[in-house]
Amino acid sequence: LDPGSVEEKGENARMSAFIGAMAIADLVKTTLGPKGMDKILQSTGTNREITVTNDGATILKAINIDNAAAKVLVDISRVQDDEVGDGTTSVCVLAGELLREAEKLMMQKIHPQTIAAGWRLAVDEARKALEASARNHSDDPMRFRQDLLDIASTTLSSKILCQSRHHFSELAVNAILRLKGNVELENIQIIKKPGGSLADSYLEEGFILDKKIGVGQPKRLENANILVANTPMDTDKIKIYGARVRVDSMAKVADIEAAEKDKMKAKCDKILKHGVNCFINRQLIYNFPEQYFADHGVMAIEHADFDGIERLAAVLGAEIASTFDDPGKTKLGHCKLIDEVIIGEDKLIRFSGVAAGEACTIVLRGASQHVLDEAERSLHDALCVLLTAVKDTRIVYGGGASEMLCAHAVDQLAQLTAGKKALAMEAYARALRQLPTIIADNGGFDASELVTQLRAAHANHNTTAGLDMQRGCLGDMVELGITESFKVKLQVLISATEAAEMILRVDDIIKSAPRQRDMDRHM
Repeated sequence: LDPGSVEEKGENARMSAFIGAMAIADLVKTTLGPKGMDKILQSTGTNREITVTNDGATILKAINIDNAAAKVLVDISRVQDDEVGDGTTSVCVLAGELLREAEKLMMQKIHPQTIAAGWRLAVDEARKALEASARNHSDDPMRFRQDLLDIASTTLSSKILCQSRHHFSELAVNAILRLKGNVELENIQIIKKPGGSLADSYLEEGFILDKKIGVGQPKRLENANILVANTPMDTDKIKIYGARVRVDSMAKVADIEAAEKDKMKAKCDKILKHGVNCFINRQLIYNFPEQYFADHGVMAIEHADFDGIERLAAVLGAEIASTFDDPGKTKLGHCKLIDEVIIGEDKLIRFSGVAAGEACTIVLRGASQHVLDEAERSLHDALCVLLTAVKDTRIVYGGGASEMLCAHAVDQLAQLTAGKKALAMEAYARALRQLPTIIADNGGFDASELVTQLRAAHANHNTTAGLDMQRGCLGDMVELGITESFKVKLQVLISATEAAEMILRVDDIIKSAPRQRDMDRHM
């Protein structure tokens, strides 16, 4: 190895990996469950911006990590967030607990490969138990809608929206069901406007653009034909950068400006030949073209942000144009009504009756920008989980019921398994039981008492028993409506096991020496 490289071998490497991963799990552990706590993340930049959140993926994205194994847990949390939207904290905590149990087994001189083999048997059994317990009501629209409401309510119960979770569950489910099986979340826009309370948030049919209509232009348009463009509309004034122009009189400057103006007028005429009555541009629209459009009764909207205009074009059924020479090849957008709405103190533009009929906008109100940012993250998680539930309509029960069910199945298999693998399987079951223990601890309840009661209930085949965190006792998850998506639970099990197994198999960590600067080159 190069001088300056660092190598950790054998037990030291393994302990370094275990400690880093368990530290990450302990960091997010207190945010788990409906009584989980929040974290304040403060940036090191000049603005010293803060983020208040209890979302596992957001917390782990924001922290700088040096430990290699800890980065594995951050990655699985990010993948969990991208794949299904929820369970980001659960996946880290379960992986951390698996490694904690593996550490105890290795102190008993059990080889990592033996532990990994036992875990593989355990996760297969847990998956079978989870699949057997899953329910599917997709053939009954009323019951399926109720399942979706319960899933959204359960997801939001651990977020900032927990006090208004029934209201936001309705918003999220109505938005998702409008998609009619379409898997594009692009058609659901979330707009944040400070003011009022979270309970004042509402669902608006159609698409809302956070921009203003140009001066002197129509504020209401029916049966709009819309051209969505990304083109410079600011060349009506003379702008010559990096060049020198010599003229012998001010009249010549006026001639140049007139030529610029004529060029812009020709461009505006090309746009008007498309037969549109609304022009939306991603870039600025200067005074002359704006007035020219107003004189011809065309509504002009400028500086639509890039994400907004991409989404707007998709919703209106248009394509973004940059040149206007051939009107026949340009695909225009259509909607039944464009009008101006006031939300709080701001004016926004509403597009109703758009080509993508499933499009809608959720308007979030709240006391401050930090509250709105966290509410948006929470609602986005709920929308992602509901989208997952629409694709895979199976549901399982929350409140620790699924984890205890899987742990019980793994324990039973361990009793029938000979050899050291059985010890690894028992450890896997103990790690699963830690999730309801942590949820109870975070609520300030007697975790040992509750989890032993829950274990006994599942041993007596009461498989829908779980933790009622409002009253601090056991409850029936079916009656309480504490429901989760099957896909989310399964992804937590598989991802956590794979990540823990990857870290478990490490026996050597090599840190390369930093690249030396070649001083001769800079002399």
